[in-house]
Amino acid sequence: MPFNNRIADLAHEAAAWRHDFHAHPEVLYEVHRTAARISELLTGFGVDEVATGIGVTGVVGIVHGNRPGKTIGLRAEMDALPMTEATGLPYASTYPGRMHACGHDGHAAMLLGAAKFLSETRDFAGSVALIFQPAEEGGAGGRAMAEDGLFQRWPIEEVYALHNMPGVPEGHFITRPNAILASADTFDIVIEGKGGHAAWPHTIADVIVAAGQIIAALQTIVSRETDPLKSAVLSLTRLEGGSAYNVMPDSARLSGTFRALDTGVRDRVEKRLVEISEGIAAALNVRATVTIDRICGAVANDPSRTAFCADVATALVGAEKVTTDMDPLMGGDDFCYLLDHRPGSYVFVGNGDTAALHTVQYDFNDRLIPLGVAYWVRLVQAASSSSL
Repeated sequence: MPFNNRIADLAHEAAAWRHDFHAHPEVLYEVHRTAARISELLTGFGVDEVATGIGVTGVVGIVHGNRPGKTIGLRAEMDALPMTEATGLPYASTYPGRMHACGHDGHAAMLLGAAKFLSETRDFAGSVALIFQPAEEGGAGGRAMAEDGLFQRWPIEEVYALHNMPGVPEGHFITRPNAILASADTFDIVIEGKGGHAAWPHTIADVIVAAGQIIAALQTIVSRETDPLKSAVLSLTRLEGGSAYNVMPDSARLSGTFRALDTGVRDRVEKRLVEISEGIAAALNVRATVTIDRICGAVANDPSRTAFCADVATALVGAEKVTTDMDPLMGGDDFCYLLDHRPGSYVFVGNGDTAALHTVQYDFNDRLIPLGVAYWVRLVQAASSSSL
């Protein structure tokens, strides 16, 4: 697909930034090197303002257009995942146990490319806030930036996000109005009883048996207690307990995640998770303590802004490569915290036939970089004349 010559030139430079980020992945809020490099690049581009340390390590760059208008926010993530890369790429992670397995390196590079182009041309009304966020992967970095004054310091009226998606044809855009991603919450259940010799079960309060019954009963929350027309997921992902064949432990731990597209379903799953765990434990003469971490709510796209994003994408790639009625996904994203404050939309762009997100073989598709830059540039230019 044809691009502005300057955007095409920027793509090569942005790919180099991406490879540097990929080789030096950082997790959660510890994105000090990445944030410093992004800040350095934005300053070099001549953006009007660069603010660091927003939400611990977030970076915000402000670019003013050549005429008055509203301010919109564009969000890209900076953090990687605690995984060991197995791609064999020449720019593979140089940090054991960390890798960019979700494409945040690519998202940051695309937004940097747009920042450079917009700083050079200024051919838009209003201003754009370039939001580089830490800790999207389970750390609620979006919430941290919002709580640290993101929307008080800058008059942002709308916010937008773009995320790659393996399995979707390369360069195709997919989105939907309303809920597009689920809430993502985690839980720990600590079961405490009385351990002892495995040969004398009548002298103990068995946490292992209790754990097994809790696991089985929790599966009924979705299968028997949730409206079949409303999506929910509850997954037990970790079981810890015991250290020997002939010793019954004093405690065991269960951990997992639950997700929903509807706030009422989310609340109901949480309530029943606690009730079932505590109730079964009490019936078996042990105690269960449930800790829940509400990491993020569902990502709900504003319908009018989603239609606007689809129009922007259609102008770039044609209507046949834009889908506006995709099925919602049960994955999560803390972009929800920005949408809690301002309307906006979250859009996926196809990464092609590549390894899945959050796998050790995954890599962001560099061919998306000029498309992502062009999408952001066109969105900023179109937003300046939009009546939304």
